[in-house]
Amino acid sequence: MAGSRSSNTLVVPQATQALNQLKLEAAQELGIQIPQDGYYGNIATRDAGSLGGYITRKLVQIAEQQLAGQSR
Repeated sequence: MAGSRSSNTLVVPQATQALNQLKLEAAQELGIQIPQDGYYGNIATRDAGSLGGYITRKLVQIAEQQLAGQSR
């Protein structure tokens, strides 16, 4: 997100846009409102946890699919 205050650094900086898109899709699917200013401090802990868990499951699923495709 633009203006994000996260101190996390990406191993692949080019993935920023894809990860932001994944975050927006996850929030929309879960019915969580993403703050326009990028500040997540006012999001309920439960919502933040749900969003993080959803994104993690999705990333693991993507990795598993890529690994399965490499083994063929």
